[in-house]
Amino acid sequence: MKRPGSLDSARRLALPLAFSFALGLAGAAAVPEEARAQAAPAASARAGALKKGEGIAGVISRVIDGDTLTLQPPGRPPIEVRLRDIDAPEICQDYGVEAKKALEGFALGKPATLTFSAHDSYGRAVGGVVVEGQSLSKWMVAEGHAWSTRTRFDRGPLMKEERMATALRRGVHATSGAVMPKEFRKTHGPCPRPRRRPPRLSSRRRRARRLSRAPSAAR
Repeated sequence: MKRPGSLDSARRLALPLAFSFALGLAGAAAVPEEARAQAAPAASARAGALKKGEGIAGVISRVIDGDTLTLQPPGRPPIEVRLRDIDAPEICQDYGVEAKKALEGFALGKPATLTFSAHDSYGRAVGGVVVEGQSLSKWMVAEGHAWSTRTRFDRGPLMKEERMATALRRGVHATSGAVMPKEFRKTHGPCPRPRRRPPRLSSRRRRARRLSRAPSAAR
């Protein structure tokens, strides 16, 4: 028979061991949660995730067409932006090149702020862009370089600006018969995506390339 004193001593030793074991299990279970919490922001940063309503400052580095541009934020990858609330002529339809040039002349190379709304089916960021205190969407419609985006329920949020441009016969409204981009896409499909030009080589690299392509001298 065990003595009572020995049993009490065993119990006193067992309680701290059991408590430590329980803490160990809890800590092990908490580690994955903590790791996931720390990994989530890193994954979002790698993916360039944007939050609705987030404001991103940068410079307009490229204009693709009358309603699509590239914003270059400092220290971040470039963001391709589809201006919200407008529909500019397709680059391959009448007045498409003029709309692109108008947006380039007003915004290219200037500081800008994007207010992100969503991503479209092409993965572009959709949002409003402000340059020098002016909404690019409103400016493009008011100057007659784009239409207010139509929805199933109304004629879009920039109809006031469109009516003004129509009354003053600006841009696409200068002549009758302008085809809205939505109707153009139905009959012609989307325009081919423009290809980026390869970067220009320095004179030294061009000379090295010519020498490498020259036939070897006969011995």
